[in-house]
Amino acid sequence: MPTGDPITVRANHFVTLTQTLGGSFTIIVDGNMARVAGKDADALGLHVDPLEFPASSKADGIDPEHIWHALRSVYDPEIPVNIADLGLIYDVALNTTTVSIKMTLTAPGCGMGPVLIEEVKDRVIQAPGVSSVEVELVLDPPWSRDMMSEAAQLELGVF
Repeated sequence: MPTGDPITVRANHFVTLTQTLGGSFTIIVDGNMARVAGKDADALGLHVDPLEFPASSKADGIDPEHIWHALRSVYDPEIPVNIADLGLIYDVALNTTTVSIKMTLTAPGCGMGPVLIEEVKDRVIQAPGVSSVEVELVLDPPWSRDMMSEAAQLELGVF
Protein backbone atom coordinates (compact mmCIF):
# COMPACT_ATOMS: atom_id res chain seq x y z
CA MET A 1 0.00 0.00 0.00
CA PRO A 2 1.38 3.45 -0.84
CA THR A 3 2.28 5.53 2.17
CA GLY A 4 2.10 8.98 0.64
CA ASP A 5 5.79 9.64 1.31
CA PRO A 6 7.55 11.48 -1.53
CA ILE A 7 10.31 9.62 -3.33
CA THR A 8 12.72 10.48 -6.10
CA VAL A 9 13.07 8.19 -9.09
CA ARG A 10 16.43 8.53 -10.79
CA ALA A 11 16.54 9.34 -14.50
CA ASN A 12 16.62 6.24 -16.72
CA HIS A 13 15.66 4.03 -13.76
CA PHE A 14 13.41 1.10 -14.70
CA VAL A 15 9.81 1.41 -13.52
CA THR A 16 6.70 -0.60 -14.29
CA LEU A 17 3.68 1.48 -15.19
CA THR A 18 0.65 -0.20 -13.59
CA GLN A 19 -2.10 2.42 -13.91
CA THR A 20 -2.68 5.32 -16.29
CA LEU A 21 -6.25 6.21 -15.38
CA GLY A 22 -7.48 9.71 -14.68
CA GLY A 23 -5.04 12.48 -13.92
CA SER A 24 -2.20 10.49 -12.35
CA PHE A 25 -0.12 7.35 -12.81
CA THR A 26 0.84 4.43 -10.60
CA ILE A 27 4.27 2.85 -11.00
CA ILE A 28 6.26 0.09 -9.35
CA VAL A 29 9.83 1.16 -8.64
CA ASP A 30 12.31 -1.05 -6.77
CA GLY A 31 9.42 -3.24 -5.64
CA ASN A 32 7.44 -0.33 -4.20
CA MET A 33 4.26 1.24 -5.52
CA ALA A 34 4.37 4.98 -6.19
CA ARG A 35 1.92 7.51 -7.57
CA VAL A 36 3.07 10.09 -10.10
CA ALA A 37 1.01 13.28 -10.25
CA GLY A 38 -0.25 14.39 -13.63
CA LYS A 39 1.89 17.53 -13.44
CA ASP A 40 4.95 15.24 -13.42
CA ALA A 41 3.77 13.04 -16.32
CA ASP A 42 6.52 14.32 -18.58
CA ALA A 43 9.06 12.52 -16.35
CA LEU A 44 7.49 9.28 -17.62
CA GLY A 45 7.28 10.54 -21.19
CA LEU A 46 3.51 10.85 -20.82
CA HIS A 47 0.95 13.62 -20.57
CA VAL A 48 -2.45 14.15 -18.99
CA ASP A 49 -5.22 15.44 -21.19
CA PRO A 50 -7.14 18.31 -19.62
CA LEU A 51 -10.63 17.47 -18.48
CA GLU A 52 -13.32 18.22 -21.01
CA PHE A 53 -16.77 18.91 -19.70
CA PRO A 54 -20.02 18.27 -21.57
CA ALA A 55 -22.34 21.16 -22.30
CA SER A 56 -24.36 22.15 -19.27
CA SER A 57 -28.12 22.40 -19.13
CA LYS A 58 -27.78 24.74 -16.12
CA ALA A 59 -28.33 28.40 -16.91
CA ASP A 60 -26.04 29.65 -14.14
CA GLY A 61 -23.84 28.42 -11.33
CA ILE A 62 -21.88 25.20 -11.06
CA ASP A 63 -23.31 22.15 -12.77
CA PRO A 64 -23.27 19.21 -10.31
CA GLU A 65 -22.73 16.82 -13.23
CA HIS A 66 -19.46 18.60 -14.01
CA ILE A 67 -18.30 18.02 -10.43
CA TRP A 68 -19.12 14.31 -10.60
CA HIS A 69 -17.41 14.12 -14.00
CA ALA A 70 -14.24 15.55 -12.40
CA LEU A 71 -14.51 13.19 -9.41
CA ARG A 72 -14.83 10.21 -11.74
CA SER A 73 -11.45 11.19 -13.21
CA VAL A 74 -9.66 10.49 -9.88
CA TYR A 75 -8.59 6.89 -9.36
CA ASP A 76 -7.45 4.97 -6.33
CA PRO A 77 -3.74 4.20 -6.84
CA GLU A 78 -4.20 0.48 -6.22
CA ILE A 79 -7.67 -0.17 -7.59
CA PRO A 80 -8.60 0.57 -11.24
CA VAL A 81 -11.87 2.22 -10.23
CA ASN A 82 -12.55 5.92 -9.75
CA ILE A 83 -13.20 7.28 -6.27
CA ALA A 84 -16.83 8.18 -7.02
CA ASP A 85 -17.72 4.63 -8.09
CA LEU A 86 -15.72 3.26 -5.16
CA GLY A 87 -18.12 5.14 -2.89
CA LEU A 88 -15.44 7.36 -1.35
CA ILE A 89 -17.42 10.58 -1.93
CA TYR A 90 -19.89 11.09 0.91
CA ASP A 91 -21.16 14.59 0.11
CA VAL A 92 -20.81 17.36 -2.47
CA ALA A 93 -22.12 20.82 -1.62
CA LEU A 94 -22.17 23.74 -4.06
CA ASN A 95 -22.14 27.36 -2.93
CA THR A 96 -21.93 29.96 -5.72
CA THR A 97 -18.37 29.23 -6.96
CA THR A 98 -17.14 26.99 -4.13
CA VAL A 99 -17.39 23.21 -4.00
CA SER A 100 -17.21 21.46 -0.62
CA ILE A 101 -16.59 17.73 -0.64
CA LYS A 102 -16.63 15.16 2.14
CA MET A 103 -14.73 12.02 1.25
CA THR A 104 -13.27 8.97 2.89
CA LEU A 105 -10.60 6.36 2.18
CA THR A 106 -10.84 2.62 1.64
CA ALA A 107 -8.69 2.16 4.76
CA PRO A 108 -8.42 4.67 7.65
CA GLY A 109 -4.62 4.33 7.85
CA CYS A 110 -4.03 4.86 4.12
CA GLY A 111 -1.15 7.27 3.70
CA MET A 112 -2.47 8.37 0.32
CA GLY A 113 -5.25 10.48 1.86
CA PRO A 114 -3.46 13.83 1.43
CA VAL A 115 -2.40 12.89 -2.10
CA LEU A 116 -5.95 11.94 -3.12
CA ILE A 117 -7.33 15.13 -1.56
CA GLU A 118 -4.93 17.23 -3.63
CA GLU A 119 -5.86 15.35 -6.78
CA VAL A 120 -9.56 15.86 -6.07
CA LYS A 121 -8.94 19.59 -5.67
CA ASP A 122 -6.84 19.69 -8.85
CA ARG A 123 -9.49 17.96 -10.94
CA VAL A 124 -12.62 19.65 -9.52
CA ILE A 125 -11.17 23.19 -9.82
CA GLN A 126 -11.12 22.60 -13.59
CA ALA A 127 -14.94 22.45 -13.73
CA PRO A 128 -16.58 25.54 -15.25
CA GLY A 129 -17.59 28.13 -12.65
CA VAL A 130 -15.52 26.67 -9.79
CA SER A 131 -13.15 29.09 -8.06
CA SER A 132 -12.33 27.08 -4.93
CA VAL A 133 -12.58 23.51 -3.68
CA GLU A 134 -12.66 22.40 -0.06
CA VAL A 135 -12.19 18.73 0.79
CA GLU A 136 -12.82 17.26 4.22
CA LEU A 137 -11.59 13.77 4.98
CA VAL A 138 -14.10 11.88 7.12
CA LEU A 139 -13.82 8.35 8.45
CA ASP A 140 -17.34 7.94 9.80
CA PRO A 141 -19.13 6.00 8.58
CA PRO A 142 -16.25 3.71 7.70
CA TRP A 143 -16.02 2.75 4.05
CA SER A 144 -17.15 -0.72 3.03
CA ARG A 145 -17.47 -2.54 -0.29
CA ASP A 146 -21.24 -2.07 -0.07
CA MET A 147 -20.67 1.62 -0.89
CA MET A 148 -19.30 0.81 -4.35
CA SER A 149 -21.47 1.28 -7.40
CA GLU A 150 -22.74 -1.85 -9.10
CA ALA A 151 -20.40 -1.15 -12.03
CA ALA A 152 -17.40 -0.97 -9.66
CA GLN A 153 -18.42 -4.22 -7.96
CA LEU A 154 -18.67 -5.93 -11.35
CA GLU A 155 -15.32 -4.48 -12.47
CA LEU A 156 -13.62 -5.85 -9.36
CA GLY A 157 -15.62 -9.08 -9.16
CA VAL A 158 -16.92 -8.37 -5.62
CA PHE A 159 -20.69 -8.51 -6.09
